[in-house]
Amino acid sequence: MHWVVLAGAYVILWFLVLQILLPIGIKSPHETGEAAHALADSGAPGNPHILRKALFASVVAAVLWLIFYALVYLGYVDV
Repeated sequence: MHWVVLAGAYVILWFLVLQILLPIGIKSPHETGEAAHALADSGAPGNPHILRKALFASVVAAVLWLIFYALVYLGYVDV
């Protein structure tokens, strides 16, 4: 299998997992009782934890990619 296909599969899996993780645990400052910034939107998240979610998405995408690679290598999936 070509390395571009493998890299593309990882990028797609990473982005999909990140999109699933982004709304989890999001609370606006109004919901947490914090003071909102004057220029911030009222619905903007207080602390979205983007870096933590990106790292977690990287790990989950790597596991899913390994499963995908194993399925292709064993011949269950033809790419």
